Amino acid sequence: MEKINRRPWGYYEVLSNASDHKVKRIVVEPKGRLSLQLHKLRNEHWFVVSGHGRAVVEGREFPLHAGSVIDIPREARHRVENYSTENLVIIEVQTGDYFGEDDIERFADDYDRT
Repeated sequence: MEKINRRPWGYYEVLSNASDHKVKRIVVEPKGRLSLQLHKLRNEHWFVVSGHGRAVVEGREFPLHAGSVIDIPREARHRVENYSTENLVIIEVQTGDYFGEDDIERFADDYDRT
């Protein structure tokens, strides 16, 4: 397994990295929010393990809580936000053609990474 990868909104760790998929455990800390982004080469499937938050996919909002699932098709603008006081924990399964961190196009970011 890979080490923990810190980000301004929390961290993630890679649980599985194969030629046909990647699995991450994503922890969004309280008040953390990922950039509004899209991926050109992969789809994502999120399963919420714990916490509360919100996902925005193509302008539509979806509440997140333990047991929630959401699919993010490639090229869909999306972001996730933790508005609670506890960590939001998501298992993310990526499928597609490429799983590198450079397949991120950012449109808005609270941490000036656009």
